[in-house]
Amino acid sequence: MKEVAKHPKNPDVGLKPVWYSPKVFIEGADAETLSEGEMVTFINWGNINIIKINKNADGKIVSLDAKLNLENKDYKKTTKITWLAETTQALPVPAVCVTYEHLITKPVLGKDEDFKQYVNKNSKHEELMLGDPCLKDLKKGDIIQLQRRGFFICDQPYEPVSPYSCKEAPCVLIYIPDGHTKEMPTSGSKEKTKVETTKNEPTIPFKERPGPSLDNTCATFEDSLVLYNRVAAQGDVVRELKAKKAAKEDIDAAVKQLLALKAEYKEKTGQEYKPGNPAAVVQNVSSVSVARPLESKSLYDEVAAQGEVVRKLKAEKAPKAKVNEAVECLLSLKAQYKEKTGKEYIPGQPPLSQSSDSSATNSSEPRGPETPEAKVLFDKVASQGEVVRKLKAEKASKEQVDTAVQELLQLKAQYRSLTGVEYKPVSATGAEDKDKRKKEKENKSEKQNKPQKQSDGPKKDSLKNQGSGLSSSGAGEGQGPKKQTRLGLEAKKEENLADWYSQVITKSEMIEYYDVSGCYILRPWAYSIWESIKDFFDAEIKKLGVENCYFPMFVSQGALEKEKTHVADFAPEVAWVTRSGKTELAEPIAVRPTSETVMYPAYAKWVQSHRDLPIRLNQWCNVVRWEFKHPQPFLRTREFLWQEGHSAFATFEEAAEEVLQILDLYAQVYEELLAIPVVKGRKTEKEKFAGGDYTTTVEAFISASGRAIQGATSHHLGQNFSKMFEIIFEDPKTPGEKQFAYQNSWGLTTRTIGVMTMVHGDNMGLVLPPRVACVQVVVIPCGITNALSEEDRDALIAKCNDYRRRLLSVNIRVRVDLRDNYSPGWKFNHWELKGVPIRLEVGPRDMKSRQFVAVRRDTGEKLTFADNEAETKLQAVLEDIHVNLFTKASEDLKTHMVVANTMEDFQKMLDSGKIAQIPFCGEIDCEDWIKKTTARDQDLEPGAPSMGAKSLCIPFTPLCELQPGARCVCGKNPAKFYTLFGRSY
Repeated sequence: MKEVAKHPKNPDVGLKPVWYSPKVFIEGADAETLSEGEMVTFINWGNINIIKINKNADGKIVSLDAKLNLENKDYKKTTKITWLAETTQALPVPAVCVTYEHLITKPVLGKDEDFKQYVNKNSKHEELMLGDPCLKDLKKGDIIQLQRRGFFICDQPYEPVSPYSCKEAPCVLIYIPDGHTKEMPTSGSKEKTKVETTKNEPTIPFKERPGPSLDNTCATFEDSLVLYNRVAAQGDVVRELKAKKAAKEDIDAAVKQLLALKAEYKEKTGQEYKPGNPAAVVQNVSSVSVARPLESKSLYDEVAAQGEVVRKLKAEKAPKAKVNEAVECLLSLKAQYKEKTGKEYIPGQPPLSQSSDSSATNSSEPRGPETPEAKVLFDKVASQGEVVRKLKAEKASKEQVDTAVQELLQLKAQYRSLTGVEYKPVSATGAEDKDKRKKEKENKSEKQNKPQKQSDGPKKDSLKNQGSGLSSSGAGEGQGPKKQTRLGLEAKKEENLADWYSQVITKSEMIEYYDVSGCYILRPWAYSIWESIKDFFDAEIKKLGVENCYFPMFVSQGALEKEKTHVADFAPEVAWVTRSGKTELAEPIAVRPTSETVMYPAYAKWVQSHRDLPIRLNQWCNVVRWEFKHPQPFLRTREFLWQEGHSAFATFEEAAEEVLQILDLYAQVYEELLAIPVVKGRKTEKEKFAGGDYTTTVEAFISASGRAIQGATSHHLGQNFSKMFEIIFEDPKTPGEKQFAYQNSWGLTTRTIGVMTMVHGDNMGLVLPPRVACVQVVVIPCGITNALSEEDRDALIAKCNDYRRRLLSVNIRVRVDLRDNYSPGWKFNHWELKGVPIRLEVGPRDMKSRQFVAVRRDTGEKLTFADNEAETKLQAVLEDIHVNLFTKASEDLKTHMVVANTMEDFQKMLDSGKIAQIPFCGEIDCEDWIKKTTARDQDLEPGAPSMGAKSLCIPFTPLCELQPGARCVCGKNPAKFYTLFGRSY
């Protein structure tokens, strides 16, 4: 016995024991596929030789004699067999596999058909089977996969022999339909199946195979194309009727006609109708090309044409059967060509036409690519290729692209027939072009030493960006285009935000995914941003008198449940520790979702007098909230880093003052560090922190998704927690009277990094605000070629290191990229993707001119500065980048935050990706109604965090003043204030 994986492709499922014995059982269907002398593979055992097949009088196989051949490790072309060992140590488990067929046997009933005629009176089928011993461990509801039979759900677990019935109860498994219509295969290998299929086909000599004439073939193809167009037109009719909400009778009649046309199309072409994919002519080509003897030149052209068909089918990812048929036809044509000409088919080398008339021969031969006609045709092909590329780049309609591609293929065929060689783009490049390209290649990494105009910057930068994804080692002359790398982003922010975000955070080396859902690895590039935020905020709160500490991450059940309103809000997200090893804990212990209930019992011990107040503590730690919503790195995770501050004061006024002080610091983090504008305000009763009196917040906006996101919160808890945990002191004004402390809590998380990424990032990657960038300036040497002397190279590297020393001396975070296995272009792309604010380029010419070029990440602008101005100019540019990012984001927020006084206007603004300040009564029922109403008919992406609009905050500074007598948008109650509503993460 040995243990193997329960699932061969998913080791996480676990292991199961496999028992071995001299006698094993296999399925009868598998036994029928085997033959004497064959090598087969027993899964989880090895290769076995079939020695003898024993049959009874009826010719039915009853047993097989076989011999182990475990030394043979070749499993590629062997039949794979599942088996069960006969052993008393692990008896097979009796099982019943139940399959339920369709209750109605006809897929689509006609309008006048009676369903009773198609009722399936035998829809349940049961198979008695012997199963793997591990079936004993199945529980009711478990889903398993039986090889070659599909998925089953356990309806009744196996039960051993009952003392009442003296029988064992089999394991009852119900088949889960997967939609397949073909019979499940036996264990036979693919190669064996192919051979047997070939054997079963009637043998027809190749040259005697019947085939339609060329005229009939063309007519058949034209007929199928006409029929295809009729199906497409009828489909448009059906869609138009449905769009107009026509009568059901009219729609049914149109659908019936559509189905009839589709059936006729399938009968005519042998394949299902697929929109945008008319029947290929491969079958017709194969029939024509083998139906009659061809001259060698014509046969050469047929081979070339069939090769194009095969390439097109593969490019379109056509069904494998269709591709195989086209390939077989191609091989047959090549064999016939070899038989006809006596040599192998070689692309671009057509045979000489055999004709008695020498003049005719000369006129029919290809005239070569150097003739004027060939050059004109070459230019036409190149021009049409540009048209195709432009259409694809502009994402034109499929019809336009297909038309352009067809024209391109026709031009290529004309070029081939005229010149006798395939069209290749490099064929047109003359000596001058080669010299020019060689010169460009030598100088591509070194910029010109002339100062560039600012207007030229973006244009040249865009050209560079188009090529920066290319491999630095590219192909030489005559070897085609350079190999593409996958360094850059493949998704666009405005087209697919989710994919773009995932690519940005992984390719910029901020995040690494982890095997626990909702948990992520913060790489140094991301953690350094958090460190910058931490350094700033930590210094500011210490100025207020806050001290740092650390409390345990585990919370007792009694402490967590002490404040019922508080725990009710977190209950679904609390992760519990219930076991130590295999021992159950006497009481489950929670992993902190927040630390109020962890810290306040200690506060109660420490506070005895008003002299012990205030207590102002902060801790930098991690918390766990086991979210069930759609996880997104940084934005919504199950574990995250944060700071949480907890204060206790003797008076309400002191506590209220601190709430706003902390909120201002949070706004500074976003605006002064991350260059993100925020809206400061107060949460509604529905959205406030559970167990608190009120909550203040800073809200940011992400225009790419049209959603707001909570940036940070500062809560006033009042005396709610101090009453629960008895944080009391003696009032100095009234001796002997006890008072409860007033408390605050406030927190900021690593969500800040995700907000920064979404607000500032673009289609080139991350854009880092300079004040939180791990690297503010990256220095890249340019112009290092084989022609550069060793002395000049050393001088250039020394200059780069000198820039590093000088910039570090003025507190600019700088890195020099001296990697010699990457080209400057690759490095440009790499650091742009990582969002470094400034790229400093320097080459030998720059050194001679005593200057350098600085490229801004936010605008792509190239700036040329004198060498002795490096420190002052770069500091100024970094400051300007921050201002520019903040201004751009502020304009974005200003454009997307509007006022809406009616529900109708609010819905329009919301659907256009905006957030709106609306008159609101503050009632929880009204807020629920708004969320439900705005979620109506919204077709958002699956797993979206919030479909309906919710209250974001009651802004401290609304866009306009509430007019006397104004009504809430619900129309029921008077409005109390303008409240910011929107869809949110």
